[in-house]
Amino acid sequence: MQDVIQRYLRYLKVERNASEYTIKSYREDLLSLADYLTEVLGQCPHPAQVDPSILRTYVAAMHEAQYARTSIARRLASMRGLFKFAQREGLVEQNPAKPLRNPRPHRKLPHFLTTPEIQTLLSAPDPLTPLGQRDQAILETMYSAGLRVSELVGISDADLDLDDGLVRVKGKGKRERLAPLGRYAVDALNAWIPQRILASHQRPQPTSPIFTNKFGKRLTTRSVARMLEKYLLITGLNLKTSPHTLRHSFATHLLDRGADIRSVQELLGHKSLVTTQIYTHLSTAGLRQAYDQAHPRANKRAT
Repeated sequence: MQDVIQRYLRYLKVERNASEYTIKSYREDLLSLADYLTEVLGQCPHPAQVDPSILRTYVAAMHEAQYARTSIARRLASMRGLFKFAQREGLVEQNPAKPLRNPRPHRKLPHFLTTPEIQTLLSAPDPLTPLGQRDQAILETMYSAGLRVSELVGISDADLDLDDGLVRVKGKGKRERLAPLGRYAVDALNAWIPQRILASHQRPQPTSPIFTNKFGKRLTTRSVARMLEKYLLITGLNLKTSPHTLRHSFATHLLDRGADIRSVQELLGHKSLVTTQIYTHLSTAGLRQAYDQAHPRANKRAT
């Protein structure tokens, strides 16, 4: 095994032109594997003596030792590379590391605003100025419909049906969906649209952008981000908040109030329910608290 590892590292350096850092990392990973196999089997085995089951015990040992998932994934990549090389050299018939699967990466829970924080943010623009009316319409629309910022800036006149409180948006993969708008968003849009027409001095067309800059051109996603940053500074809210945070807040608040997860999936325009399920981790804290307080055999001793 040790000899094959050295040959493989030489192959990486000479034929694959791998960096010194990569070679160093692979050397550490593979020598650690060799040490483990020697300890478990009583001797350092030939690569042909290694099978998937013994490699699975090695991966399990790393999990038990609480290795980071990224570290485990890197070691698996090192093992696959070594045994693929050994297979190419005729030392093994099959790659015993090939059936092993990388650990699932931790999904980072998205940052969201609480309901009072959302109310603070949505109240920040000045409703008496055209710019404030536009900004309020942007924030209300994003939060009300759970839109991506790219979907928001893409809205044109033909996409809005304010009488029925609906907006047609084009999401990822050019998938279209109808998103409902709440009363506050509809009111904000009704206040902004006449101001937009006055500012542009142009008769709106079906393809005219709803949200425009001072030149009457369609806003960019970067412009929306800068606008939001201005109101975060005014309100003192978390500066890590991004336009996408409003979408996260939309989903979390719906689930907190009992919305069905499949309905939220449709409202967000997610192709897969798995993508939506991350929000269930954010909305279970209230359920846990209610359970602990109300269930007679939760955290309280029976009397």
